[in-house]
Amino acid sequence: MARVAVVIVTYNSADVLEGCLASLTAGAGEVQLADVVVADNASKDDSTAIADRADLPVKVVQLGRNAGYAAAVNAGIAALDLDDVDGVYVLNPDCRLRPGAIAPLLACLREPGRGIAVPYMVNPDGSLQPSLRRMPTVGRAVVEAVIGGERAGRLGTLGELVTDPRDYARPGAFAWATGAAMLISPRVVREVGAWDESFLLYSEETDYCLRAADLGWSTWYEPASVIEHIGGDSGVNPMLAALLVVNKVRLYRRRHGRLSGLAYYLAVLAGEALRALAGRRTSRASVTALLRPSRRLTALPR
Repeated sequence: MARVAVVIVTYNSADVLEGCLASLTAGAGEVQLADVVVADNASKDDSTAIADRADLPVKVVQLGRNAGYAAAVNAGIAALDLDDVDGVYVLNPDCRLRPGAIAPLLACLREPGRGIAVPYMVNPDGSLQPSLRRMPTVGRAVVEAVIGGERAGRLGTLGELVTDPRDYARPGAFAWATGAAMLISPRVVREVGAWDESFLLYSEETDYCLRAADLGWSTWYEPASVIEHIGGDSGVNPMLAALLVVNKVRLYRRRHGRLSGLAYYLAVLAGEALRALAGRRTSRASVTALLRPSRRLTALPR
């Protein structure tokens, strides 16, 4: 019988974690759940107590501080025996697996060259939650700056964010996908290595998928697997929105060099400036972080 381990990252997640854990058994279906690791970033609520009383083989790993998503993923994976599982499912605590959601992803990983499998993601009301991304480019950053990411995603392949529902109707390979739900093959875990903890939050999944692609492993989307994702604060929290924007610029520069990185930075800055002038608080914070490195977040709140 196929076996999958689960790594759930928590930080003050008591209001959503119980629902996530409760969905795992039905989500696994005929796939056996090996260890379920809850990697906790020093929560001050009942997150770890909820994990401890779950009717599952749960291990709680305490990081001792709010070290970020990548650090918690790394700590959770370090607690696993990779020789004993066929996949590692990295999850946000605000995810709910629909029945039988794991098996289609696991089937994807059995195909040559597929190293990461991601599901069809929906909002709590059942509507599509765009989760797939094309390769970041300067051209796409310019288009998104002018007309916005969601609109650009509907115009062929002009945008990085994939928003056309027709693109979610069929399986396929994409440059990267949101890190809220990723089934990763043990071989990829070994070959790609640790998630980059310098990102704290956001772009760490982009970096991981692109590093896997550098080694010949694709990120494969499978719509037969469905997961509900409540969603985070990056769209409303100015501090987190700024971190998201700064990190994607950092990652692009790292992979493409200073000249191309500068063009990408200017395109992103222009887009955020336009939206800041229109009154968007998150964009004002992003512009400040892009222009003033001293105002950038270098550690997460305790």
